[in-house]
Parts: sequence; structure tokens; C-alpha cells
Amino acid sequence: MSRWALALTSLVVLLASPAPAAPPNVVVIYADDLGYGDVSCYGAKTGLTPNVDRLAKEGIKFTDAHASSATCTPSRYAILTGEYPWRRQGTGVLPGDARLIIEPGRATLASVLRDAGYRTAAVGKWHLGLGDDKLDWNGPIKPGPLEVGFDECFIMAATGDRVPCVYVKDHEVVGRDPADPIVVRYDAPIAGEPTGKANPELLRLRPSHGHDMAVVDGVSRIGHMKGGAKARWRDETMAETFTSEAVGFIGRNKERPFFLYFATHDVHVPRLPHPRFLGRSGMGPRGDAIVEFDWSVGEVLKALDEAGLAANTLVVLTSDNGPVVDDGYRDEAAEKLGGHKPAGPFRGGKYSKFEAGTRVPFVVRWPARVKPGESAALVGQVDFLATFAALVGRTAPRATAPDAQDQLRALLGEDPKGREVLIEHAGGLAVRRGKWKFIPATDGRKTNPATNTELGNDDKPQLYDLDADPGETRNVADDHPDALDRLRKDLAEARKGR
Repeated sequence: MSRWALALTSLVVLLASPAPAAPPNVVVIYADDLGYGDVSCYGAKTGLTPNVDRLAKEGIKFTDAHASSATCTPSRYAILTGEYPWRRQGTGVLPGDARLIIEPGRATLASVLRDAGYRTAAVGKWHLGLGDDKLDWNGPIKPGPLEVGFDECFIMAATGDRVPCVYVKDHEVVGRDPADPIVVRYDAPIAGEPTGKANPELLRLRPSHGHDMAVVDGVSRIGHMKGGAKARWRDETMAETFTSEAVGFIGRNKERPFFLYFATHDVHVPRLPHPRFLGRSGMGPRGDAIVEFDWSVGEVLKALDEAGLAANTLVVLTSDNGPVVDDGYRDEAAEKLGGHKPAGPFRGGKYSKFEAGTRVPFVVRWPARVKPGESAALVGQVDFLATFAALVGRTAPRATAPDAQDQLRALLGEDPKGREVLIEHAGGLAVRRGKWKFIPATDGRKTNPATNTELGNDDKPQLYDLDADPGETRNVADDHPDALDRLRKDLAEARKGR
């Protein structure tokens, strides 16, 4: 064949080949304290969460998916950095005035996608610290999300039960008034400011344990705050505010690839859903907050539909840890549970080494690529950085994301197995390999008396066969010494960083 004929043939083949698919948009919907059994498609009563159920019907429902930790800050650290939080001091549950715990300039899930040409945004709960040791809430607030890979943000600094009770947009408190400066303290009360402990008559929602300091919007919080009257949030409109920001980001960026990290505050305390959701669940404010969260999911899906983006948008919906019922306020969550089981078939919950501490709802939808179904693959949120790097043709930075594995095939339903080994974290470590779960012998109380959560501590090593015993009721460590030894080695290797 002549040189010209070969060139012509190559041109014909090139023209006949389909154009490369556009990179998918990525939306991560990160619920707060949503348990495995809190949504209908995972066993809750029919009709409680129609929008989450729609995602599951149109995508893949994972049945063995895990947050990295059984509490919020460390899980959020892992999902963005690709590093197990127990490797770093200072990654526990943070106060509202904590400094940023992700080093500015470090590769994160957001920076990897931004560098691949995505517009990136963080909306909702942050709880990874802001600023440095000299942070002043009355001036520029940085470093923060914009210094770790996000192009824009609209967030709360920590969480709803902690001060400061204001929103932050990019580097500024929203609605800040220079004439009414904000003061935030965690070390001592602020003179002249009421507290929930001293002034219960000011409260519309009373604490059950702790949460008795600054009074904001008729609710006492953790920490002390003064000033910022015009900037303070209203609890009942929080979901609406965050959802509006998320939907607005989608609308502004429909002509380019984008990454939206939408971290809702529902179902965390204090649970004060908008009045239009009250009574909708039949389970009191906690159940109504689940309904409100589902509404937020529906608004995001509607925005994608209306923009014509649904087919080529990869949506991941999951939670930062397992459920907790009474987490500090007298909101009748326990009294009104009825037959609802927030943890589903699993033992424990938020704060626990048992499975319900980290096993959470996890749904993936990408109509252009993912076939609907169900997967029992072992997957973890710590892998998001490496997995989404692979999605956009990037290499995950091993030096700063040492624990992140590329699990893209599992996420897309092409690998039914997922991880070989996954570490679970809740005030100590446990390890999963296949059907086996190992919890080392651990000193400490067995139950958190405030939340009535089984913590998973025992003075003997625990081994569970989760296929036969998903509720972790029968310790079979004495019956399977080989499995016990294998998981002990897995845990030792993980601790060494291998």
C-alpha cells in the first residue's frame, strides 16, 4: 500500500470512529449521620426516601460500602485526601474554631478534578477547620476550601451543634456586619452572653447531654459566640439554603465539566427541619430530617434533568458515618422510632467499631456508563481520590494519598469484589477482609452512656463471619485461628503503611 493510500485509510478510520465521550460531571452527595437502614431502598419503610430510591433504581446500590470512620471530621478528611485519618493527629471531631487540617496545596479529590479542567465547589457542612491560629471571623477567612482545590464554596464552618452559627462563602462570613463583630470561644464563657445551662427559658430545643453553651436561634450549642446577629443562620432554612447553592452551581456550570461536593447537614443534630416536612415521616424530627434530606437529593436530580446533564453526570450518594438517635438534644428521636431500624441489620452505629459505625448507604448513578443493579463489592470512601483520578485520566499522588486505591471498576459495577482489605476506624481500628471482620482486644467502656451506642470494645479479640452473622452476634475467634491470624497481619501491615 502506498504512503498516500495508507494515509487515506487512516483518515477514513479516524472519521468513522466515535468521538471520545465528554468527561462526566461528578456530584458527591454526602449525608450526615444517615444510617444503612435509614432509606427505603436499604430497608426503611416504603416511601420515606423516593429520591434516594430513584437513584438506586437507576444506578448501583452497594451493600458493603464504608465511610473511613464512625465520626464526621475523620471521614471527611479521608474522602478528600485519600489518607486514613488515624495516621494523622488532630483529625478527630473538631471544634468550630479549629484551624484547617488539610495542608494548603496538598493534592485532594477537588484539586485532582480541578487540574483536569473541572469547576469545583464545596457546599454544605465542612468541619475540617478554617484558617490558622490567628483566624479572625471578621476578616478574610483563609486558608479554607479554596486553598485545597475548590474554586468556590458556601459552607458552615463545622456543624450545626457548634458555633460559629454562620455561613461562609469563599473567604467571607455571609452577612457580616463590621459594626457587630463576631467573637468565638471554646475555652471559656463570654461575659454577658446567655447559655443554655444558665438560661433554659430561652430554649425551644433543650439538650439531653452537653450542648448547653451559646444560645443561637433558640438552641444551645457547643462553644460560645457573641455578635454577628445579621449573619446567624436559621436552622429550619438550612437545607433550603444549601440546596439552593448546590442547584445554582449546577446551573452556572452546565456548559463545562464540574465537581460538586454537596455535604448536607441532615440528619445531624440539632434536627429542626423546615415546617413543611414536620410530621411527614411519622418518626419525629429525626425521621422528618431524613425526608428533608431526600428532598435535597430530589432538587439536585431535578437540576441535572432540567439542564440536560443527567446522562453524563456521575452521582454518588453516601454518608459520613452510621446513625445515632439521641446525640445531644431532647427531640424524641428514640421515643418515636417505632419499628424503624437506622442501622438496618447491623450492630452499633455512629462512634462504634461494629459494622453500623462505618457501613453506610452508597449509591452510584451514571446513566451513560453504569448499568443499574446491586453490588456486594467491598468499597470505601478513602478511595475516592484515586478512583476519580482514574476516571479523568490522572494518577493519584501516592505520597499524599497513601491509602487511596483505584476502585473505578468496582464503582462502575465491573468488579464484583472491590478491596481485599479495608480498615474501619472508631476510636480504634478494625479490619475487614472478605466476609471476615476482626476487632482487636480493646480496653474501654462497651457502651457510650450518652448515646446508648455499643462501641465494640472487648478485652478479647473479636472475629465475625459477616456472611453468616451480619449482626456480629457470635464471636468465632476461637474457631478460626487461621482467619484471625491473617487479619491480624492485615492490620499490622496497614499500620505500617503497607
